[in-house]
Amino acid sequence: MVSAIDRPEVVEDSVWAALRSPKRLRIEVLAGLVVALALIPEAISFSIIAGVDPRVGLFASFTMAVTIAIVGGRRAMISAATGAVALVVAPVVKEHGLDYLIATVLLAGLLQIVLSVAGIAELMRFIPRSVMVGFVNALAILIFTTQLPHLLGVPWLVYPMVAVGLMVMVFLPKLTTVVPAPLVAIVALTAATMVFALNVPDVGDEGELPSSLPTFALPDVPLTLDTLKIIAPYALAMALVGLLESLMTAKLVDDITDSHSDKTREGRGQGVANIVTGFFGGMGGCAMIGQTMINVKVSGARTRISTFLAGAFLLVLVVGLGGLVAQIPMAALVAVMIMVSVGTMDWHSIAPKTLRRMPIAETLVMLVTVAVTVVTHNLAYGVIVGVLVAMVAFAHRVAHFTQVTGFDDPIITDDGVLQGRRVYKVRGELFFASSNDLVYQFDYATDPGHIVIDMADTHVWDASAVAALDAITTKYAAKGKTVEIVGLNPASEARHGRLSGHLAGAH
Repeated sequence: MVSAIDRPEVVEDSVWAALRSPKRLRIEVLAGLVVALALIPEAISFSIIAGVDPRVGLFASFTMAVTIAIVGGRRAMISAATGAVALVVAPVVKEHGLDYLIATVLLAGLLQIVLSVAGIAELMRFIPRSVMVGFVNALAILIFTTQLPHLLGVPWLVYPMVAVGLMVMVFLPKLTTVVPAPLVAIVALTAATMVFALNVPDVGDEGELPSSLPTFALPDVPLTLDTLKIIAPYALAMALVGLLESLMTAKLVDDITDSHSDKTREGRGQGVANIVTGFFGGMGGCAMIGQTMINVKVSGARTRISTFLAGAFLLVLVVGLGGLVAQIPMAALVAVMIMVSVGTMDWHSIAPKTLRRMPIAETLVMLVTVAVTVVTHNLAYGVIVGVLVAMVAFAHRVAHFTQVTGFDDPIITDDGVLQGRRVYKVRGELFFASSNDLVYQFDYATDPGHIVIDMADTHVWDASAVAALDAITTKYAAKGKTVEIVGLNPASEARHGRLSGHLAGAH
């Protein structure tokens, strides 16, 4: 059964509903404006990381946001130039130049479309909750730590300005929510800076803002196999990092808004957005988790309108109102991001009461995810390592659930002779981690001549389990004893029948 939120026509109805509702439309418009203001310094800093002109990151943020608002699968999620993508593509710019970067972005977009059509979004089901919690907490830490350069070695006026911004965002929502508190903080602090001519760092100090619109262009690179060899590794890494961050962010927004998103459509949309971005000279990108939290959690946006307007406002602000935007004090934007960091952190997950109750393995997975992410400044790496640790912990836990119990069950033959027989009952899941010790659970020397292994309460999952059963049979056969394996379920019986006797090393 297809739910209302899964049907494209209902998704589009939400846009029309917002257009017909002045209250909802106001929320979406103001949310888009706040996000656009927060995007400007971020895009400039990511451009510096990638080694390109600030306009490359700013134009990427514009084209990514506008495009994903139309073709994406998660409403209200913000996509733009990101630090993770900047880190991946920086070597291309350094070694081969901007044109090869653009070619890399185009190929990465194509790969994202192919991977999404192939069903990569289905892998999201294998990301456990502990990794997701670690992902969220690492995100909160990264958002906060990236603000530290704007808080260290700065004029003393920055600190009271940040404090005022934080107080506005904490207390204003208690009085009114007509206008987003972050927008009020930004406007108020900017006005104060301009009226009193305060000498504090501003957006203009981060880099030069563009004065012209982006133009369509093709990368000037030779269409040869050598070019493909240069850009393919970076394009694949960018595609995977972008998809992972985007799909994880979509899942996070699903949880916050209690709604469902089309992850496959989102993956395809990311590919399309990167291709469009490449054709307009952008550095590419993916979902921006911090800005998405500003849009969804802080500002309350829920439709594609806010995402589209974030990109549109960004272009208008940097091209048409660059002189004014350049005077926005960084203290105002730092205050906004600190509030986002505090609101993003899952404080319940690190409460002493929760940690005492949570299994050690679950806590370890969460901490590893956080640690790797913070050290590498790459959310994708943290998630990958966290999933691997979770897999090992799960395999270790399940492996110890396998039990073997034996009992004597002599039978009387047709000739009336009492014949010794021993029955072993195997319980639990048999796979590579649990089957290694299975061989040592049997008494090959003293058991009678006929052995029955009852597998009714287990399942054979892989070749390692079949090899273990073959090794048991072989050891008994070497002593002139017979083994009868009974109780296999259909799937296990089919796997055992197909592989038994054909696996080398089953001894």
